[in-house]
Amino acid sequence: MTLARGYAALAAKEQLVPFSFERRAPRADDVAIDIKFCGVCHSDIHQARDEWGGATFPMVPGHEIAGVVTAVGADVTKFKVGDHVGVGCFVDSCTTCGTRHADLEQYMPGLVQTYNSVEADGVTPTFGGYSDHIVVKEGYVLSIPANLPLDKAAPLLCAGITLYSPLNHWKAGPGKKVAIIGLGGLGHMGVKIAHAMGAEVTVLSQSLSKQEDGLRFGAASYYATSDKETFKKLAGQFDLIINTVGAAIDWNDYIRLLKIDGTMTLVGVPDAATPPVNAFNLIGARRTLAGSMIGSIKETQEMLDFCGKHNITSDIELIDIKMINEAYERVVKSDVRYRFVIDMKSVAP
Repeated sequence: MTLARGYAALAAKEQLVPFSFERRAPRADDVAIDIKFCGVCHSDIHQARDEWGGATFPMVPGHEIAGVVTAVGADVTKFKVGDHVGVGCFVDSCTTCGTRHADLEQYMPGLVQTYNSVEADGVTPTFGGYSDHIVVKEGYVLSIPANLPLDKAAPLLCAGITLYSPLNHWKAGPGKKVAIIGLGGLGHMGVKIAHAMGAEVTVLSQSLSKQEDGLRFGAASYYATSDKETFKKLAGQFDLIINTVGAAIDWNDYIRLLKIDGTMTLVGVPDAATPPVNAFNLIGARRTLAGSMIGSIKETQEMLDFCGKHNITSDIELIDIKMINEAYERVVKSDVRYRFVIDMKSVAP
């Protein structure tokens, strides 16, 4: 066992505070990682404040982990000391379930989240990346391409794969028109990845305040959804729309922007009830309303390799861990461009 230092929520809606706990010594199939950086995901806030239910405390959030291997177990073959690696949203899964599907493990029973979960023994709590080190089974560790700086690569482990997975599944690419709703921590990754895939990308944002950034990230066009003319002008234009926002917007307005056989995929979780979807908006053009979560380990590694090839990283604000509570409030207000990342050297006593 080794002593880990980090920050934790001790109860729902309380400020995060310094917290020490024990990590297990590496087993034969484990990789020990010195955490250099950890991204701040909005889902960290939802879970630390128990806004989705099921939270357990104390909770050490963080599932956008980038670091360096410090030790490996005797049976580890894919990693060595000094490697740049990442850990995403889960650290184990059921390997014996009858429904097991290695390419879709994120949707299968038995998933062990990186934090706010329990390990396969059903007892030991998982603590996440707001800490100085972590020990993870080899099969759930990702290789980060050498050309990607670890601080800017950290958000790829959640924000990156959350957008890559639906873009990949619905085959965004040359000849496809893709719209991204919202240019935040998720949305800006969607623009970069869809553009690199060869799709024609449009940003749909409440205002034009981030238009310059959106075009710099690779968008071909940028529209304000506060302007009702936007919905008239873009009706029936898109093959794929990805909704990244957590606000309760009227999905009907956006579904009508899809072509025949177009799909709108939800990756953001609304914080309030949305208006009912009018069935005719789907039936009238054989449109689909879908959802997507993260990706499997296999797909996440594919995403990292893709980002390495195209030199894609997140635009970040690097912070000291002592600023985490202020950062949470700023995320809630959408006051970040575009992802907070904690410099974990700041957790030192």
